[in-house]
Amino acid sequence: MEPAVLAIDCGTQSLRVLLFSESGELLDSVKIEYEPYFSASPGWAEQDPEVFWKALVNACRGLKAKNPLGFEAIRGVGVTTQRATMINLDIYGNPLRPALIWLDRRKAVDRIPFKSLIYPFLKIAGLQKAISRAYEDGKCNWIRQNQPQLWKNTHKYVQVSGFLNYRLTGEFRDSIASQIGHLPFDYRKMCWSGRFHFLSLLFPVEREKLPELVRPANPIGQICRQAAAETGLKLGLPVIACGSDKGCETLGMGVVDNKTASLSFGTTATVQITSSSYFEPLAMMPPYPAPIPKHYNPEIEIFRGYWMITWFKNQFAHKEVELAAKKGTAPEIELDALLDQCPPGAGGLVVQPYWGPGLNHPDAKGVIMGFSDVHTRAHVYRAVVEGLAFALLEGVQILEKRGKTRICKLAASGGASQSNQICQISADIFNRPLVRGRTTETSGLGAAIITACGVGIYPSISVAMNNMVAYEATFEPDQTNASIYRELFNRVYLKIYPSLSPLYKEIEAISAKGN
Repeated sequence: MEPAVLAIDCGTQSLRVLLFSESGELLDSVKIEYEPYFSASPGWAEQDPEVFWKALVNACRGLKAKNPLGFEAIRGVGVTTQRATMINLDIYGNPLRPALIWLDRRKAVDRIPFKSLIYPFLKIAGLQKAISRAYEDGKCNWIRQNQPQLWKNTHKYVQVSGFLNYRLTGEFRDSIASQIGHLPFDYRKMCWSGRFHFLSLLFPVEREKLPELVRPANPIGQICRQAAAETGLKLGLPVIACGSDKGCETLGMGVVDNKTASLSFGTTATVQITSSSYFEPLAMMPPYPAPIPKHYNPEIEIFRGYWMITWFKNQFAHKEVELAAKKGTAPEIELDALLDQCPPGAGGLVVQPYWGPGLNHPDAKGVIMGFSDVHTRAHVYRAVVEGLAFALLEGVQILEKRGKTRICKLAASGGASQSNQICQISADIFNRPLVRGRTTETSGLGAAIITACGVGIYPSISVAMNNMVAYEATFEPDQTNASIYRELFNRVYLKIYPSLSPLYKEIEAISAKGN
């Protein structure tokens, strides 16, 4: 049997082990689902880290039983995981507390060092609110303030990838391309920041509590005896440093430069490019380290982006969801019929999907505007799909301006990309061709590409990508629809936030009186 690589993709709601061939074909997989988090208080989102490890163990065992020949052909293992979910470990690699999931909304008290000295400058730049919010969002800051003894007992403070890599190899090591979150990480130099670096003051994690960093496609270590006994993976099998789920997804879609943008139609919608030069897509928002060494992934994020489609399915699409379950298809495919029922522009209904504040819209609220008695659930669904594409188009324009580039093509992945209509609407709104990958497991494919390079199947990541990435379909923009969308975007959508921002501030001020 030809060589194979195993990608482990640990998400918020499930973990998948994915067996890929050297040509990028998904040979087999096992998926273990779990509750995304538990909440001990409003706004909290925590998970027992052992849930992730047990899912990995059970998935590996399941794959070995299901496909013993394929399992035997594995040449290397790569781990890609959700971003910004942090775990405190003791010296033996055991969790000291539940993981703080990226969805967690608790806040630390703003105690930024030297605040009185730096805030006048931040105020001039209009960044004081964003910096305070970043400090408050830092999970390390909340733990230090509220669980100081636990923080003192913490041996390592790691991402989910660092935890799983430790359990697989016995090494406290992790990929450079996985360090995304509220951490003292120097994004320009791609290393832990120095003692007096601004991010070390904002997120004061002691250097000795951080894992050793490894460049993507280099070995983290080897499957240790304990991991081999639990998972069934061969003792000594190489474990290769990969990257975050979004970064691997971008690579898995073949996006290796700034001429193509990766659109992730997931719970958090993102648009990413790959750049060899450092530039901040938004002020104080660094580009993330890419799985391609010495490259960056500038990104614009729509928090809880395609969650809006999940909301619509839960509230208005029980029939389509049930039909999809019976047919074994994605609900988005069954919902294509609704998108066919109304024209571009959704009969004048417009959605702006700002469900949380961002650096470039700090006071944002979500908006659905233009309702009249002619609108049906089909119009609402189309407006949601169009609004998400408008938000991502706004992100593309920011990346083009900040990166001084022109994005010519789109590559779409994520659950919603399985819908032909959503892909076509996106191509029309962007007025650019859009491609969809051969597999929906694009994060896993990205990790497989890196792993195939790391174990020597291919001499470089670019050669591995050229041999392993394939596209299933291309969607060309309809120029008539593109013209309608261009007017809606420029004349309506871009004016919504500036027009309503003062009202958002009033809502926040009035609501605060009731708390």
